[in-house]
Amino acid sequence: MNTVTEYLGRNARQYGIVGALLLIVLLFQWMTGGRLLLPDNIISLIQQNAYVMILAIGMVMVIVAGHIDLSVGSLVAFIGGAAAIMMADWGWGWPAAILVSLVLGLLIGAWQGFWVAYLGIPAFIVTLAGMLIFRGLAIVIVGETKAGLPQEFIAIAGGELPSVLGFAGALDALTLLIGVLGMAGFVFSQWRARRGLIKHDLAVEPMGIFLAKNVVVVVLIGILTYWIALRATPIVLLVVGGLVLLFTFVLSRTVFGRHIYAVGGNRHAAELSGVRTRLTDFMIFVNMGLLSAVAAIVTTSRAGAGVAAAGQLYELDAIAACFIGGCAVRGGVGRISGAMIGALIMGVLNMGLSILAVDAAWQQTIKGLVLLLAVALDIVSKRRGAYA
Repeated sequence: MNTVTEYLGRNARQYGIVGALLLIVLLFQWMTGGRLLLPDNIISLIQQNAYVMILAIGMVMVIVAGHIDLSVGSLVAFIGGAAAIMMADWGWGWPAAILVSLVLGLLIGAWQGFWVAYLGIPAFIVTLAGMLIFRGLAIVIVGETKAGLPQEFIAIAGGELPSVLGFAGALDALTLLIGVLGMAGFVFSQWRARRGLIKHDLAVEPMGIFLAKNVVVVVLIGILTYWIALRATPIVLLVVGGLVLLFTFVLSRTVFGRHIYAVGGNRHAAELSGVRTRLTDFMIFVNMGLLSAVAAIVTTSRAGAGVAAAGQLYELDAIAACFIGGCAVRGGVGRISGAMIGALIMGVLNMGLSILAVDAAWQQTIKGLVLLLAVALDIVSKRRGAYA
């Protein structure tokens, strides 16, 4: 086989996920008569699925380390309800409520991480207990819906950046600038990563694939920028984008990130190599608690109120996004970029099926089948690799 063929064979799953997303988008664009990619629907897709993307960022780290977290949906309800009470009942300003909510998420994450890392209780059990505990507490503290939240807080999930740079024809100039910066940043990061691999005599993708990947991504960012610029940039898109960039850096460029992969790949070998596996496990759940708090803020902002029933099945959406995006069932493998693609696949399925007026029960059925297929493909590909 030539180099290109070998590379595509090794990375078939990664490129297959991207291809699946594009195929699903084109299919629903055709089935909905072009309504899927209307600017309003693009904005709604981002705003409605921001919570999945935020939770999936943390869930990738949890799954890569060989754990699972079933409590995040309940944490969203509990922390979001607490934030609403701070603002609606106690009269706190929204910045103070957000700050305390983030601290609360850190404390809950530390509490769950302690049971997993230092007492050795499986994460499945600890977070299952957390799911029950914090759902019950959400019902207790919220009771009925807590509304009357500040407009500045509601704008976090539902608002858009003001058009401070004016318009280029019918397009928002600020959105165009953000899109251009995004394209330049992606190309620069890819070029820098490639140079780093070459410098250390590590394998790199063939130049043809490297250039084609960059061209395709730049074109897709340009198309997305154009659609969004017909309206304006959602504030929550900047929140999600910032978190993706930050935690991609953490996973790929920091000691903590390398330790997560080491623990998930082979815990015993990681311990022999000097990795503090307990501290790594602890910090993973602290981080998951923090991101659950961010998702709670976004969810409560979008709803405009604290609701005890918020966050239902959010943990399953986040876990599904990770597995669809290429995370391995046994840990050690996974990328935040893949989880974001998985979240978009789930979001496009939701929106496309909703536009087609498909019953909610059938929507759940279809998403379950997609998840099952994704995990089955992962297992089959690993078995073929083992016998190759």
